[in-house]
Amino acid sequence: MAFTFFISDLHLSEDRQDITDCLLAFLADEAPNADALYVLGDLFEFWIGDDDVTALSETVAQAFNKLSQTVPVFFIHGNRDFAIRDQWAHRAGITLLPEQYVIDLYGERTLISHGDELCTRDEAYMKFRKKARGWWWPRLMLAMPLAVRRYFARRGRRISQNNQKNLSAEIMDVTPSEVVKAMIKFDVRQFIHGHTHRPNIHHVPLGDQAGTRIVLGDWYEQGSVARISKQGITLESRNFCSS
Repeated sequence: MAFTFFISDLHLSEDRQDITDCLLAFLADEAPNADALYVLGDLFEFWIGDDDVTALSETVAQAFNKLSQTVPVFFIHGNRDFAIRDQWAHRAGITLLPEQYVIDLYGERTLISHGDELCTRDEAYMKFRKKARGWWWPRLMLAMPLAVRRYFARRGRRISQNNQKNLSAEIMDVTPSEVVKAMIKFDVRQFIHGHTHRPNIHHVPLGDQAGTRIVLGDWYEQGSVARISKQGITLESRNFCSS
């Protein structure tokens, strides 16, 4: 049976070798059976530039590259790894896609994205996102020495974690009206995204018809994977992906 895999929010880091091991096993044992693999952002906990070559970045690149010899691999940037550029993508054998992209998924027009652009109720984050995805801020950051970028990345992560403690679940989730707006804009009835770490399948009212929103989970503990075929959608969890 033909099917396609979707994953997101792995947040790979040197601190969680178990998640890296889980991904490597998935890429070697399961992904080769798919028609394609889509990674919808936050593959890494943070990314400070393709010039930051580490054992982790190269191990992951080699695993993706091996898979890409037989299965196409596509990537959409997340809020943690929006600085991934063509250099690493080429080493990994992956194709970079725009932050919102429509694919033909077994005859169904499907919008895919990381999903953070829909969290409009988190006003502080949306301001940062506008700056971070602009033209000047990434260039400024990438022009800094690696040591400085590492410092800012770790500092930014600590600030983000502290800020999230004070935010309600509603604010950190997508804004329902933005979901509808995006699906109407791209003329789709199916939408797949990550970012919120809340795997689920939602029904979306689209005027006189209904749409489907598939939310991918994270890999901190649940090893979330979406398997989509002409026969249906399943959200699966890899139990070996846990600390």
